[in-house]
Amino acid sequence: MVIRTRSLFLRPLLVADAPALFAARGDPEVMRYWDWPAQASIGEIEQIFEAHLPELGDGSTLWFAVALSPEGPAIGECDLSEIDRQHGRAELGFLFARAHWGKGYGLEVGQALIALAFGGLGLARLWARACGQRGLAAIAGEAGLHL
Repeated sequence: MVIRTRSLFLRPLLVADAPALFAARGDPEVMRYWDWPAQASIGEIEQIFEAHLPELGDGSTLWFAVALSPEGPAIGECDLSEIDRQHGRAELGFLFARAHWGKGYGLEVGQALIALAFGGLGLARLWARACGQRGLAAIAGEAGLHL
């Protein structure tokens, strides 16, 4: 499934996206707002992605690379994880390389994932961890989530 927003393409994340995502995942400033520390190598990112393949296969996680064009390199990533269809809930998350901060991409991704969760997946509740980041709380509010 590929999701198109006003200026972004969300496509299924691949292990092959690890080199492009090192700009985000290898940056301590980006990762201080995430629940993982900065990764030291592309190989470490590949291992993390590979470890999550079972969740992608069983549908409990939908994980997307975010790009500016359909075949372009990933500038960030987003996901719906811990999808619990029985209880109608999931966690929403996203991150972008710092070069792409401040461009409204978080809001675009948030709105797209909310539409997918409440529309296509029929969920009733989403949550996101802000990890001390006031920007995420503002984006969540603009995208329609109540914190």
